Amino acid sequence: MARIAVGGFHHETNTFVTPATDFAYFCSHRDRPPLVRRGEVLKWLSGISFALSGFLDVMDKEHEIVPLLWTSGGAGGMVTRDAYERIAAELIGELSQQMPVDAIYLDLHGAMVSEDFEDGEGELLRRIRACVGPDMPIVISLDYHSNVTHEMTAYTDAISAYHTYPHVDRPETGMRAARTMQHVLKHGRTPGRALRKMPFLIPLHSQCTMVEPSKGIVELTQRLEGDSVISVAYLAGFPPSDLYQCGPCVVVHATTQAAADRAADEAARFIALKEAEFAVPVLAPAEAVARAKEIAAKASRPVLIADTQDNPGAGGSADTTGLLFALVEGGAEGAALGYLCDAEAVQAAHAAGTGADVALKLGGRHGPEGVVPFAGTFRVEALGDGKFRTSGPVSGDRDIDLGPMALLRIGGVKVAVTTKRMQALDQAPFRHLGVEPKEQKILGLKSTVHFRGDFQPIAEDVLVCIAPGGHLADSAKYPYRKLRAGVRLMPLGPDSRGPRS
Repeated sequence: MARIAVGGFHHETNTFVTPATDFAYFCSHRDRPPLVRRGEVLKWLSGISFALSGFLDVMDKEHEIVPLLWTSGGAGGMVTRDAYERIAAELIGELSQQMPVDAIYLDLHGAMVSEDFEDGEGELLRRIRACVGPDMPIVISLDYHSNVTHEMTAYTDAISAYHTYPHVDRPETGMRAARTMQHVLKHGRTPGRALRKMPFLIPLHSQCTMVEPSKGIVELTQRLEGDSVISVAYLAGFPPSDLYQCGPCVVVHATTQAAADRAADEAARFIALKEAEFAVPVLAPAEAVARAKEIAAKASRPVLIADTQDNPGAGGSADTTGLLFALVEGGAEGAALGYLCDAEAVQAAHAAGTGADVALKLGGRHGPEGVVPFAGTFRVEALGDGKFRTSGPVSGDRDIDLGPMALLRIGGVKVAVTTKRMQALDQAPFRHLGVEPKEQKILGLKSTVHFRGDFQPIAEDVLVCIAPGGHLADSAKYPYRKLRAGVRLMPLGPDSRGPRS
């Protein structure tokens, strides 16, 4: 029986949006647990839908688990110096107090940027390696949208990555990490490791693993594992992070360097040949609404419109109004939009009460430039406390607290409004307000791909809409200053000019 320290520190950083993500945000209970410590880690994370949950399912029965700290700031602006240093110091301080341990497992994201460190995970792992020495086995799991660095590769002995986007295999990822941990505990640190960065960025809406080419890439990495190859991870990257090593990659850990290089080279060649296939049609808001109405007129199931650039899962504010304007001005009927975050509007709706008409300036409080509030008179259709349990395949059975909520109607459009941000990856918030998603004609969803996990099975069709928002679907529009030279900013697109001051 081994003594295994476990912990987690998640953030998916969009370096091009504000506000920064502070310590209080990491501590808040939203669509995920708050910052938890020691025994509370096991209480909050066991049996739910995170990678650590799956790791515990396997290893808790066979080994002594030493929980340290776990927290997730979701996605948003750069992590503040205060938040990063407090969390990293506490995690490493707790590890120091719990020594000796035989191994460490960390549930990380892989795209964290702080005010001081463009490679947040690499710096965290560097500090942990300095704390425990060169021989301690360290296994990590990473989100599919990781920007993996050479430092992250060097300091670890295996990387288990999500195979799916939408992310429906988080617990399974932890289980795979557990299996690699068992190998490392038996045989020691893996000497072979290889990282291959791809020469182009992939927009998030083109990364879905339910379709090609991503589906085939993930399947190849699974076939390459075995024998001397301990782990093969394909990470599609997170384009809104301005760092030198941003972008998709393959990372391999193996018992020999030759085996690691062979697997990494084969996967990299396969991905390179798929560059032209990473293209998904997108529509302007008015075009998307017109097309949705046309399809809905003949359909018995809802048409989904993905408001991809206001995806809070990629750092969007969840309060932009471009799609709302298009739905109302386009005369949409039987439409529902979610989840729009506006605490002031919710407060006004609760003060007015169910059935009241209330004049509001809804959303549009956080930019980007050109986004304005939607001014109108809304009927308060329903109110809620924002506390419920999700059930979809992406979020799993989680207890959620979005703060007070309201369902507001204007014309033929209902808007599910929250106090705290949540990506539209689960139907539960709509149902919390009395809206049954499958009974709507059109569903506008603030999400890029995760919505497909729970909503696509009920949909007639899916349209991707490019309304203004903090997450740009076209990476060539980001003002990169640190990205390495020669990386194509979109598949077959223009090259990065390289780091500049």
